[in-house]
Amino acid sequence: METEIINNTSGIKKTFIILIIIFSVFIFYYAIMSMMSPARKLSAINNEFSVNPVENTLVDERIFSDSTYLKLLKEKAFLQSRIVMAETDSIYLTINLTDSTANIEISGVVVHKAKMSSVQTSKILIKGDENIILSMLSSPFTISNAYATIRKEPVMIKMAPKDTTEYKPDIMPDTSIVEPVNYILEMTNGTRIYVYQEEKEKFSDRMNLFIFNIKDRLRDTWSSLKSVALLKVPEYHPFIKMRLPRADAKIIYRAIPRYGQVGIYR
Repeated sequence: METEIINNTSGIKKTFIILIIIFSVFIFYYAIMSMMSPARKLSAINNEFSVNPVENTLVDERIFSDSTYLKLLKEKAFLQSRIVMAETDSIYLTINLTDSTANIEISGVVVHKAKMSSVQTSKILIKGDENIILSMLSSPFTISNAYATIRKEPVMIKMAPKDTTEYKPDIMPDTSIVEPVNYILEMTNGTRIYVYQEEKEKFSDRMNLFIFNIKDRLRDTWSSLKSVALLKVPEYHPFIKMRLPRADAKIIYRAIPRYGQVGIYR
């Protein structure tokens, strides 16, 4: 009897040790694949937007790092993107990382401007090859999905009165005035734009942001785990994270179309 108990205990220990080893190997493998993700994304961008030099053309390569040349190139890329969006006759968003503004535009005219209190940008977008990144930014990004703490279009359900005597004016308050405003705009090219309200007036505002970020990380973790399980490198998402006044953040989110376009100047 004692021998059986000892054997069972030994078997449980061996199984436990094997599980720990398997789990440790998976964690190590997951970490390696995750570290490869940004490099793979950068490689994909370089392959897609790199410009092949024209043969038999003598160009002083120092011009490509000249500050004046790069400034003109940035302005050209941004104008090209805005022209493409203006031709759609639709509302679109432009983000100027240089002067920290987010603008709603229609046909090239700024109709609303919001000042960012802070902005954080993925290293790929600011430290990658200047010419390649600007080539990518010369075309507008298209929104493919969005996650938000407020409704895109407020919905009010009301019963139609039988006659004028039963009519009552709407007295339902707009709850979005006090609701925390945080959202993520996901682009078709994998880039993500995070917009957070700058106000942290109440505990509920901070808790809402915390839960919102936790949900975003859980989605990313689940997606990465599925990729790693299929022996694929998880997708890396270049990002822009900004803080705007609550009112401006809400106006921008509800103004731009569900699958609208975004232009970026850096």
